[in-house]
Parts: sequence; C-alpha cells; structure tokens
Amino acid sequence: MAHQVRAVVSRSVKQPVEVVTINVPDPGAGEALVRPQATGVCHTDLHYREGGINDEFPFLLGHETAGIVEAVGEGVVHVAPGDFVVLNWRAVCGECRACRKGVPRNCFDTHNATQPMTLDDGTPLTAALGIGSFAELTLVAAGQCTKVPQVDPAAAGLLGCGVMAGFGAAVNTGELQRGETIAVFGCGGVGDAAIAGAVVAGATTIIAVDLDERKLEWAKGFGATHTVDASKVDPVEAIRELTHGEGAHKTLDCSSAPTARRAAVQAVRAWGTACFVGERGMVEFDVSNDILRRQVTLVGSWTFSKQGQAECAEFVADHDIAVDRLFTHRWRLDQAEEAYKLFDSQTTGKAVILPNG
Repeated sequence: MAHQVRAVVSRSVKQPVEVVTINVPDPGAGEALVRPQATGVCHTDLHYREGGINDEFPFLLGHETAGIVEAVGEGVVHVAPGDFVVLNWRAVCGECRACRKGVPRNCFDTHNATQPMTLDDGTPLTAALGIGSFAELTLVAAGQCTKVPQVDPAAAGLLGCGVMAGFGAAVNTGELQRGETIAVFGCGGVGDAAIAGAVVAGATTIIAVDLDERKLEWAKGFGATHTVDASKVDPVEAIRELTHGEGAHKTLDCSSAPTARRAAVQAVRAWGTACFVGERGMVEFDVSNDILRRQVTLVGSWTFSKQGQAECAEFVADHDIAVDRLFTHRWRLDQAEEAYKLFDSQTTGKAVILPNG
C-alpha cells in the first residue's frame, strides 16, 4: 500500500521547489515509515537544488529531522511505532571492519531504504541524504532511526545534522584542547553549535567571524569571547591581533564560502589545524604554501565523528546546551521556497519546517 502525502520536491537545477503529492510505500523488511514533526532548513538541501551534489533530479528534500515512527517492516526490533526518533543519513551495517573496530562513522556499507518514494506518475525520487523528510511521511532504513527522549521536535531535529556537525567539528574532528584558541567562520546554526562545543572543550579564546552583525551577537550568546565583522576588517589580521600575532590553534569554516575557507587556513598558527565543516560543491583555491611552510593540518568534518545522533543528544543534555536558541523561524510545508530564499540570503538563524504543522 502506498501513502499519498504532500512533500517538497526539486524538479530541476536552480528552479523553485514545489509542494506536490508523492507516493510513500509501506515499510518492507528493515525499513521504517516515519512522520516528520520538524525538519531543519539546511545548506545541503540548498546544494541539492542548485545542482551542487549531483544531477539525480527530481529530489525529495529535507534531512535534518525528528519525528514519530508510524510503522516498521519485518525484522525491525530496535524501534517501534510511536517512538520519537532523530533521523540519520545512513544506516550502518554493523559488520564491516570499521563497525567491528567501533568506528561506525567510517562504515563501508551504509545503506538507505530499498523501496523508492515516487511522484504521482511513478517517477522515482532521490531522497536528500537518503531521508527526504520535507514530507508528511517518509520511508527510511530502520537503522537510520535513533530513538531519543521526547523534546521539542524543532530542537531535536537539529541534532540530525547542523548541531551534530558543529559540535563534532570542534570537539572531535578538530580535537580542541583546554586552553587553546579557536576561530569559527560562519555563525549560523552549525557555527554557533561549534562555538558551544568550544566552550565545553575549555577554549580560552573563541573568535566568531561573520559578515552579519546580528549573527555575531547570537554567537556571543553561545560563548564567543570575541567577534570579527569580516565585512569591515580583514579577518585574518584581526584573528592574529587577538592571538598575539600567532593565529588560532584551531580554525573551523562553517560557511563553505571559498573566501572563508582560504582565510581559515591563513588564520591558523603554525602546526595548527584548519577544519572545513559541511558539504558544498567543488571549492578550489591555492593553500599549498600555507600548509607546507607552517605545517598546517587540514581536515574535513561533516558529522559528529563518533557514534552520531545518540551520542550528540547525550552530549547536549549533559552540558545543558540550549539548542532551541539556534533557530529563529518555523515554517509550514507550503512555505518551503520562502524559507529557502530567506536562508540563502544569509540573514537568518536556523529555520525549521513543520511538515505536519
């Protein structure tokens, strides 16, 4: 049996998204049917629409999600109908050498639901990050469901991507140590989560860099000790001045802008680490001299870099971090295009869409 529900679909590159009727199958073996309660508006979905991920249109957008399990397929035992869950990008296999070593984030055989969701005419949809949750119902692999305590779905949904990515970049991938200095480029949801993580890690100097004064004010609320308005000053020089001419021990670029990524490499001190957070299409610039002469380590990060949502949820709860302060807008499903336009303008904090609201 297929369920006909409303969903946000991107039919072609750089065109406005549409709210259309799609078909969502009942769950088969190893699958779960989930009713999203809140889904964050994330840059990754925007990259899908802009053709920056691949060209497998039409896309069913949405992935940063908390919701309720409606039904499960054969063999599913770790979640049941009625469970409140956060959705993750991939279900890990549990059997490959990475999983056996206790590093499931590096799983070699991650998977999604087997059955496709389709347009009303039967055209298969490509679900963003294997989730496709800007919809009244979505079908995922049951292993993509992480059961968490019932909280505000808008806040819980952010654990599925932005919050996890920011905390993970600062605390895990960046390996920020107590007493170190850090500069965070881009103070949206991911950047502010990274700043909150830096506070927990014990950083002494936490520098927030953005082009928007309002976002810099928000960053202070999450623990930034200094702010740099990159629209007015050279952020590299400003960071060096705040770190006695040496640069920061760690820099995180949470904006994905080429200029910010270059600056993040230039602003880190010798033997420091520059971390690029999140996903964007090809970004090219010459950093070879910066890396070689100063022996800078360049790393990428796009998840919590350990056990994922469950560990992230525990981390947030243990440190009493007010995730709900990250988002500034709540939208209905039929306001998706308006939400994307505002989000793309870079003048808003985190926004969530309530597919069933």
